Amino acid sequence: MSGPSEYRPNLPAKAEAVDAATQQARPGNIGAIINRIEEAVEEETASIRTDIRFDIKASNARKSRYLYELTRATKGLVEGDFPADLKVGVDRLRDKLVANERAILAHLSAVSEVASLLKDAIQRSEADGTYSANEFGWAR
Repeated sequence: MSGPSEYRPNLPAKAEAVDAATQQARPGNIGAIINRIEEAVEEETASIRTDIRFDIKASNARKSRYLYELTRATKGLVEGDFPADLKVGVDRLRDKLVANERAILAHLSAVSEVASLLKDAIQRSEADGTYSANEFGWAR
């Protein structure tokens, strides 16, 4: 071999080349990623409110992937590098996340209430009419 080869089958591309390519495509990619996150959040919010068979685990996995993509796409950027349309997209996403948080909290509250009702019903059905440790505050 006469010198280092440019061909490296088991190694990643040179960092300088990847960074330059990423830098040029970054704003469009960030906008697309923000749009995908918005769609995922909107779908989750609507589904939490309407679909009792909604798969929250799959939705969380999808949002985690998108967040990872967004983190990679914005790595090394400073706030001044963001075009105005991306700032608008981030603000729009923030609003959708607030609505999503409200839906999730309402869902969790409902689940907690149902669990409490079931617990009380089970305790009443198992009671044999005698006093229990719970009634004296001993059970923790």
